[in-house]
Amino acid sequence: MGGKMDNNRMMSLAALVKARDEGKAGPELMAALCRDAIARKDDRIKAFAHIAEAPSIQTHGPLAGVSIGIKDIIDTFDQPTTYGSPIYEGHRPRVDAAIVDLARRRGATIIGKTATTEFAFFKPAQTVNPHNHAHTPGGSSSGSAAAVAAGMIPAAIGTQTGGSVLRPAAFCGVAGYKPSFRLLPTTGMKHFAPSLDTVGLFAAGVDDVAMLAAMLTGRDLATLPAEQSVDPTKIRVGLYRCGQLEGADPAMREALSKAADRAADVGFDVGEIGEPEAMAQAREAHSIIQDHEAGLACGPDLARFRDQMSSILVQTIERGQAISPSDYDEARRHVKRGRAAARALFGEVDILLTPSAPGAAPLGLATTGDPRFNKLWTLMGTPAINIPGFRDDAGMPLGIQAVARFGQDKLLLSAASTLEKAFKL
Repeated sequence: MGGKMDNNRMMSLAALVKARDEGKAGPELMAALCRDAIARKDDRIKAFAHIAEAPSIQTHGPLAGVSIGIKDIIDTFDQPTTYGSPIYEGHRPRVDAAIVDLARRRGATIIGKTATTEFAFFKPAQTVNPHNHAHTPGGSSSGSAAAVAAGMIPAAIGTQTGGSVLRPAAFCGVAGYKPSFRLLPTTGMKHFAPSLDTVGLFAAGVDDVAMLAAMLTGRDLATLPAEQSVDPTKIRVGLYRCGQLEGADPAMREALSKAADRAADVGFDVGEIGEPEAMAQAREAHSIIQDHEAGLACGPDLARFRDQMSSILVQTIERGQAISPSDYDEARRHVKRGRAAARALFGEVDILLTPSAPGAAPLGLATTGDPRFNKLWTLMGTPAINIPGFRDDAGMPLGIQAVARFGQDKLLLSAASTLEKAFKL
């Protein structure tokens, strides 16, 4: 039987920052709380691939004292970066990835490296789901989502190429935010498909992840108190009726229906909207683009270390190398048409609601789940966020994904904040 989640609550970034700013908790105490939580919990959750022995704790900057976990495909100069693979055991980059350097400059404490699947693809890490240890935490940002969900850290950084931020966030019941493409830098990470790879963020709730995004980037992304936030009556919410919905679990479809009802109850202009054919075709092009680019990005690893790589990764890289440039170019043309259709779609609605995953986290640790509801939005480059708040009959989290037009990250985060509160009513 799987272990059930501890009663300890998740750490709220907003609450920690408030306590710090009011002089109730200094940066050293904030970091010590996380180190203690990791020491008590991670032997069961296995969310960390490496824990910093003596992390640098800064006293200045918006993120001073905030402990952040970094997905282990993102370079850190002072901690090993193994990319989830024995090939890179003990690997120590000379410099930080751009996103890690940005976090340090903002005052963050890099508390450790969070576990990931091999090369951020499908072979699972040892991490378990904090809500029930017999279930997957998702992938490939499994450690980042689980560490936040288990209350070990208030914030974490991950990446998404298909659904690797939204899906583990949904399975673990936290907020996972995939920004508009290139809003966060990807320099210094292990690339799988460079035109898709996107850095994303995890925190306990929507307001927390929006605060993290704002503090990291210096952009106007933080949410406001309800009375100063978005006017729901001026926001058009579309329940996205794509063909993928037919394969969603009944509990997930019911949660999506409830989400739409509660959005309408708090004043959003809610309706249904169908999927344009061009976007459906673009979704099918995702695997061609991903695999072809993986054949290029990971080809050097295959050439030297084939015998140390999982069979699924070897097969994917080889399949990608067999894709002709003309087929890749045709797939890119489908993407271009899909993005044009997405721009037109967002002329009719402001926010789309879809499942974050087909259902709750699957039983067993041999799979990381299905990215069918996420990969289109990675391909479109649009911002997306998992909004926690629903559960199935077994108590496992069910995530609702909200999506906005490219570049409308502030609107997405503000609307998602209001929706999250409505979901909890």
